[in-house]
Amino acid sequence: MATLSFAERGTGTPVLAVHGWTADHRLMLGCLEPVFADRPGYRRLYPDLPGMGASRADESIASSDDVLSAVSAFVDERIGDSPFLLVGESYGGYLSRALARDRPGQVLGLALICPIGTRVHRSERTLPEPSVLRPDPAVVAGLDARTAAEFADVAVVQTPETARRFRDEIMTGLDVADHAVLDRVEQRWALSRSPEAGEPFTRPTLILTGRQDQVVGYADQFALLPHYPRATFAILDVAGHNLQIEQPALFTALMGEWLDRSRSMRDVGGDEGSRGL
Repeated sequence: MATLSFAERGTGTPVLAVHGWTADHRLMLGCLEPVFADRPGYRRLYPDLPGMGASRADESIASSDDVLSAVSAFVDERIGDSPFLLVGESYGGYLSRALARDRPGQVLGLALICPIGTRVHRSERTLPEPSVLRPDPAVVAGLDARTAAEFADVAVVQTPETARRFRDEIMTGLDVADHAVLDRVEQRWALSRSPEAGEPFTRPTLILTGRQDQVVGYADQFALLPHYPRATFAILDVAGHNLQIEQPALFTALMGEWLDRSRSMRDVGGDEGSRGL
């Protein structure tokens, strides 16, 4: 089993933020807190997934189904049956789609940041060629060797600010991940039931992808659109798998617009279409 460690900020409508593979809650806290800086009325919950960050996990966590069950149990414990907003990044986006599938009446809106698309396994994904559009070798040279290697492997924009945020928000999680747990889960990586099984998710959705994302790409996410009829789909140029730190202004603007669309769900407590709004 796994008890999820988490950080919490603010009060009001719950917002559950689910980070990606091997990172921890600091990735989500770093990119989302600026979004909420001038938006009171939201209670942000940032859990660490099992085996990541400060969340320990025993041998019962052996698949993505088990990880999803741990996140669902966290919702039961910390949010209960209250309506909430859901944000997921990369692998966390994959889990978040499944959580929205399982709780369609409870999730007010869904935002996905560089999510895994329709092709779950890495070898099957449609990916662009690696590219660095704004290189700065001096920035990479100023990092410690391990951080430099990880940063250079995914960075499309190499600036002092993206390097700092990568180190503080992403590398911190990579450094503490429990790889015994991760190796075990990766043996049963795909969820046993597709996140898009069942009825379409008809509440406000945002799908953000990076044009130069060589980890999950952008083409496989486009195929998700029929299942999310209220989705804004954006492919950001000059952005890779960490688009939230490479295009922060666009990221904040698009997240803010999604919150505005989702506010009507919070205020009326249901689907806009069912009320003729």
